[in-house]
Amino acid sequence: MKDDFQVVSSEVLLTSYVFNVERRLIRHGDATFERDVATHRGAVAILVINDREQVGLLRQYRATFDRFGWEVPAGICDVDDEAPLAAAQRELEEEMGCQARTWRLLGRFAVSPGWTTQVMTIFEARDLTFTGRTPIGPEESASSVHWLTKDQIRELVFSEEIVDSTLTMMMNRVYGTLFDPA
Repeated sequence: MKDDFQVVSSEVLLTSYVFNVERRLIRHGDATFERDVATHRGAVAILVINDREQVGLLRQYRATFDRFGWEVPAGICDVDDEAPLAAAQRELEEEMGCQARTWRLLGRFAVSPGWTTQVMTIFEARDLTFTGRTPIGPEESASSVHWLTKDQIRELVFSEEIVDSTLTMMMNRVYGTLFDPA
């Protein structure tokens, strides 16, 4: 009975461009309970590194916080049948204005498994050719591209700024436990 969980039914409460919200009825043994779940098509994020070992970040407005924050280029998998690598390549050119010759899969992770089905696929991109940005939407259009060193990123993560958690995970995957206190 410990592992005997089953979604019995679901009802869509909200439909949006980025995600939907479902209320799910779950059976566990003889009992049932409800959970609200944000369903998501998945997303990609890119740790883009130039030939000077600087990491490309965006400083972008986010309505969720009503302020600007620092983040890696990323986006939702919103094109039907598009592979995660193809989505990452598209997002890199749109947001950072470059293409990469070298790509490495860094992994996949559940963003917040207690309430969303979103899975993030993360990549490292190197050997860049700059093509020009093609941002989509008001937030991307108002965003700015910054190239920071590992030390600058460490300072940023420990500052009061809002920093995308994916950045920290990616930096640790590529550079080791960069953010452990000295």
